[in-house]
Order: sequence, then structure tokens, then C-alpha cells
Amino acid sequence: MITPGSGIARGLWLALGGLSMALGLIGAVLPLLPTVPFLILSAFCFGRSSQRLRLWLVSHRHFGPPIRDWQRAGAISRRAKWLALASCLVAFAISLMLGVRPVLLVVQLVALTGAMLFVWTRPEPVRRRG
Repeated sequence: MITPGSGIARGLWLALGGLSMALGLIGAVLPLLPTVPFLILSAFCFGRSSQRLRLWLVSHRHFGPPIRDWQRAGAISRRAKWLALASCLVAFAISLMLGVRPVLLVVQLVALTGAMLFVWTRPEPVRRRG
């Protein structure tokens, strides 16, 4: 049996953190794969397997700020919101160009609209001056 504090559980959390980190890094260069949600998942998983990796990720110069914004206030930057919207539009446009069946387009449109409503209703991070 796998218990929460066992070495097997820690190994599984570490593997899931590594996988989500890899997907996040791929998403940093591929416009259709989100980056920040995978990095947030990585921080969560690393928090259950390796505090050293979690601290590295949350303290990272590029990856850390959006993770900290989300953990502190459920906040998403305006730039990330626009990138998410652009990604959704590109994904939908690709589906249209590929001739995806109309019923699937409707399902995709509903899902993407729901995702964008969620993203755009999140607060934006408050940046402190000084």
C-alpha cells in the first residue's frame, strides 16, 4: 500500500512534478500548450516530494512570479490572459481549417469559452513599487 509519506508516494509526486515541469517548458516554446498551469502543478507536486525543487521553481527568475501570484491571490497577469486568449483562438482556428465536425467545434467553443471566462475573471497581480 502506498501511504502519503512513503518513498513510493514521494517518487510518484516527484515524477508527476517532473512531467508537468517538462510540459510547462515545452509550453514555453509551443503557443498551444499552456506553461503556467503546468508550472503551478509542478510546484504543488514538488511540495510533496522535494522542497528543494519546489523552492528552486518558486524562486526562479522567470517561472517563479506567476506561480507566486497564483499561490498568493489566485492572480493571473494581463499578459498571460492575452496569451491564453490568443492560444485559444489559434487552436479554434486550426480546428476550423482542419474541417472538424460542427458538433465538435461547438464542444470546443464551449470549453474554450469556459476556460477564458475563468482566466479573465481572475484578479491581476498587484505589483509593489520600490
